Amino acid sequence: MLTLGDNVPDFTGQTNDGEWTLSAFRGKKVIIYFYPRDNTPGCTTQSNDFNAHIDEFAAKNTVIVGVSNDSLKKHQNFSDKYGFKFPLIADEDKSISELFGVYQLKKFMGKTHMGIVRSTFLIDENGQLLQQWRNVKVKGHVASVLSVI
Repeated sequence: MLTLGDNVPDFTGQTNDGEWTLSAFRGKKVIIYFYPRDNTPGCTTQSNDFNAHIDEFAAKNTVIVGVSNDSLKKHQNFSDKYGFKFPLIADEDKSISELFGVYQLKKFMGKTHMGIVRSTFLIDENGQLLQQWRNVKVKGHVASVLSVI
């Protein structure tokens, strides 16, 4: 699991616009947010909140990318439905989720299963992990992220 100050290993993920590679964004801050599933209430609210503030992030030299284990097709439908202005990585093999330590055993409605624990990471212009938010509560989260950039 990554800890603050670590250099984040380079990785590449698939989006509907092609490959997304972390190192391509050197010189910019990167927000990577992990969410459990497309088109669910909390994930939709979180993604819409990031989208609503994308210009504020851009003004702070920061790009946003969302990650879940959903397919590219599901991501395309989700993004088209809400008009997201940032890419969504389809981490179907869970390699990126595991790199960040967010693919974990979870409890939901009395049952345990493996899945993504909602988390956000701020990576600096040189690829170093600056901040992390784990077990994120959606309400007020994007404002909290913006306040530390």
